[in-house]
Amino acid sequence: MKYVKACMAMLLAAGAGVAAAQGEWPGKPVTVVVPSSPGGGTDTYGRLLAQQLTEQLKQSFVVDNKPGASGAIGATFVAKAPPDGYTLLVASNSSLGINPALYKSLSYDVFRDFAPVTRGVIAPMVVVANPATGLKTLRELLERGKREPGTLFYGTAGVGSPLYIGVRMMETASGAQFSHVPYKGVGPAYQDLLGGRVQFMLTDLASVRQYVDAGKVSALAITDKSSLLPKVPTLAEAGLPGIKAFTSFSVMVPAKTPPALVQRIAGEIQKAMKDPGLVQRLEQQALLPVADTPAQFAASLKEEQQNWGGFIKQNNIQPE
Repeated sequence: MKYVKACMAMLLAAGAGVAAAQGEWPGKPVTVVVPSSPGGGTDTYGRLLAQQLTEQLKQSFVVDNKPGASGAIGATFVAKAPPDGYTLLVASNSSLGINPALYKSLSYDVFRDFAPVTRGVIAPMVVVANPATGLKTLRELLERGKREPGTLFYGTAGVGSPLYIGVRMMETASGAQFSHVPYKGVGPAYQDLLGGRVQFMLTDLASVRQYVDAGKVSALAITDKSSLLPKVPTLAEAGLPGIKAFTSFSVMVPAKTPPALVQRIAGEIQKAMKDPGLVQRLEQQALLPVADTPAQFAASLKEEQQNWGGFIKQNNIQPE
């Protein structure tokens, strides 16, 4: 009987400790792990969010870049961190939605090792072409891809990226055929696009917007409506409905984080994402706020894994 009472006391004390920790969160600086190098879209969103949460909660949120292994190094670090709300993962849908289907020996399992918090933002992707091609609409691009298969070249950061898979989806839906040129990053691909060595790209609006504004590339279609390109039709409006290709950046925590604490973190992020100043800064970066609930994010992430994963398997896409 004494043993039972002692066990009950320990359980109650542990529960009280968890409740206190949740109530006090954040009682110390929070690490925001970005599994990529500084300067990319994941890093941009991670830093904007960290800055807003720092101001909102009067506690430091510090970005820690851990690039490498297609995001696996940073993700694995967070998966092994204490589930106390003081280590957050900000990751792209490449890490969460595509890599599980692309890599057979991934060092983490998205739903086993993490608890979904929220999908923070979606970054629309845009189909752009070198003006020298004379292409002004997506229909013209697809018609040429059918009439002259393989003669138009497109650049990406490599096989398996949302940019690459997005073009493959366009080919499958339309019957067009293009030739892929992989690069070590989108920077070199942009230079070859501007120079005419590749004729078009599907890429994120934030990175290519400066070239669109300067008239150096022509925007043919966009995956999601954006106020930055209000006259550019979506893929569906341009004749390719049903293609779910986009880039997004989301927040995860270690799997055993108490559900109440997950909800608390999600609530603070949702509050942050409604701040007019942050919304304006995100829109300037061509990022569309989402900030859904943990349950909504978990459901959409499962659907996204099925979308990307199904296409990868059906088309036998292998990482380079």
